Amino acid sequence: MARYDFASDNTAPATPEAMNALVAANTGVTSGYGSDHITKAGADAVRALLDADATVRFVASGTAANAISLATLCQPFEGVLCHEHSHIATDETGAPGFFGHGLGMITLPGASGRIDPTGLARPLGAPDQPHWQAPAALSVTNATEYGTVYSAAELKALIDPVKAKGYRVLFDGARLANAAAAGFNLKAIRTLGVDILVVGGTKSGMTPSEAVVIFDPALAHRFDARLKQSGQLPSKGRFYAAPFIGMLADGAFVRHAAHANAMAKRLAALMPFPIAHPAEANAVFVTMDEPTLERLHAAGWFVYRFIDGSVRFMCSWATTPESVDELGEVLASIR
Repeated sequence: MARYDFASDNTAPATPEAMNALVAANTGVTSGYGSDHITKAGADAVRALLDADATVRFVASGTAANAISLATLCQPFEGVLCHEHSHIATDETGAPGFFGHGLGMITLPGASGRIDPTGLARPLGAPDQPHWQAPAALSVTNATEYGTVYSAAELKALIDPVKAKGYRVLFDGARLANAAAAGFNLKAIRTLGVDILVVGGTKSGMTPSEAVVIFDPALAHRFDARLKQSGQLPSKGRFYAAPFIGMLADGAFVRHAAHANAMAKRLAALMPFPIAHPAEANAVFVTMDEPTLERLHAAGWFVYRFIDGSVRFMCSWATTPESVDELGEVLASIR
């Protein structure tokens, strides 16, 4: 039977903290559609994590969170500046354009998933004209798709020129916990000019849940109606919020991410193949030819070839040192 230990951090089970919080939420009768006391407690926990006064809503997936947020930030005839390999550009089946009724992606280059700031000059300096989708927002991802981590200063260098044009900013934090565990200060986000932040729950060890954090009160106007129309305002919304209560109560959100990051560094140290990107969070990308990847699959370990051609190994809160060492032995044997 194939092992999916390192295929994705989505393949791991939910943490005990998340599951215990769900069980605790599954008692009594509450109001619905996010108006209950559990959803309020979850939102308060997210606000405390960020030290920010913001509107917080919970949705089922990162794709929904990103797409609905971008539809809030852009008009259908506008575009989103993003890394060419970002999730919104490569892995969401056009969801931002679908929810945004036609909004487009303006993709930018940059090493190891980080946008090169020099690439902003051309789209930000181009004159408005009716034949292309001019930018209206920037989307940044931390940790990036390649497991690298922006510093606050690096994000500021991207965000400042965008905000100077009067445009909006989405922060895709699908792996925000891993960025925090790598040293990124979560409380710096509210000072950077971010309009909407997505705090990833699923990849950090929760059951399917993502928090959408709206910093600009004007953007929160009728946001619940947008969620309802998008199928993201569940009647039993407390079960989306509860995992955040469990994971944020005693620091498990970052603590588990720190373990995942440590397991990635352990795997990187054992890796007999060239490492393609810095292993700063919970991912290890390597250069591996197709026959070798097939041998790895034949040995019972499944991992993916990624967008840039490298092979990706993901660690999670549930990754054990023993499984890393076992995989390391297999990798050495198929080299």
